[in-house]
Amino acid sequence: MTHPYLSIDLDKIEHNAAAISGLCGQHGIAVAGVTKCVCGHPEVARAMLRGGVVSLADSRLENIERIRGAGIEARCLLLRLPPLSGAAQVIESTDWSLNSELAVLQALSRAAAQRHVVHEVMLMVDLGDLREGVWPDDLLPLVEQAVRLPGIRIVGLGSNLACFSGVVPSEHNMQRLVELAEAVEQRFALQLDWVSGANSSGLELIASGRMPGRINHARIGEAILLGRETVHRRPWPGTAQDAFLLHAEVLELKRKPSRPVGERSEDAFGNQPLIEDRGAIDRALLNVGREDVQVEGLTPLDARVRILGASSDYTVLDVTDAGGELCVGDALVFYLNYAALLAAMTSEYVKKRPLRAGAVVEHDL
Repeated sequence: MTHPYLSIDLDKIEHNAAAISGLCGQHGIAVAGVTKCVCGHPEVARAMLRGGVVSLADSRLENIERIRGAGIEARCLLLRLPPLSGAAQVIESTDWSLNSELAVLQALSRAAAQRHVVHEVMLMVDLGDLREGVWPDDLLPLVEQAVRLPGIRIVGLGSNLACFSGVVPSEHNMQRLVELAEAVEQRFALQLDWVSGANSSGLELIASGRMPGRINHARIGEAILLGRETVHRRPWPGTAQDAFLLHAEVLELKRKPSRPVGERSEDAFGNQPLIEDRGAIDRALLNVGREDVQVEGLTPLDARVRILGASSDYTVLDVTDAGGELCVGDALVFYLNYAALLAAMTSEYVKKRPLRAGAVVEHDL
């Protein structure tokens, strides 16, 4: 093993997608599988689709084009607001997109009209998380302008919660979204196909039966990929939390002091970590570092191993409790949280090994 790598259990992803899609389906909610955390990895997208998601969603045009290039024909939603400078590419690469700016809608309209197509849009409204979306008071004036534009069709109203400010989906804010959707329909004689209020943070509300019935669309990534809801980061019943595992090789094993020797200043990243004096310990260096992964999001499968910290290229471990069982060249395996998975999937230095029924599907994408 010359590089750290991620093993990707496609069967577990498919299982998780089936569990989440099944739950949402019981409540009349269609699920778009979000692939942004895995950079639009085609095999992960296929596993989501086998598990029952009705479409795919990603925040990067490059990822959607990767999915398209792999021959996957599912409808693809652009999750990040389109750039004004990239309207033509949005029309060419995606089936529909999230929007909140009139200038961008006008650019999409022109690009769609030039290509003699109709691009579907979901307007985003900000319900208090203060990320993307028009403020509720400004929604109807925006729609009044947008409905006049040729080449685009407003098919839904959506909102995003819990990602930026941590505002939790509730009956109150979801009902507010429904009321806004109904106001749009009544004012402009529209029939919205989708009212999209849920992501992985909305699973508890859905499961409790308290999600308003008009909410019929969810954009879900983490609950499928890592088997966790995102309000409390608790494992979701009936899902696997270990579909992704990071494998790293031991490069060095030495017994050294637990505290540095000499005058100290900041480390390479501008920090001055507090270091406990535990006497001499067995220390291991791994071939993975901050250039590859968010180390704070890793949890060793071996409970005897403790992460001490990391530099760009190494992760440093206390392996004293392993009792001398480790050797140079051994592999250690780690669970990842969402931030660690995102970084590892994005890093070209971490190889990806999708597995299905225990066999490698393709190497080192």
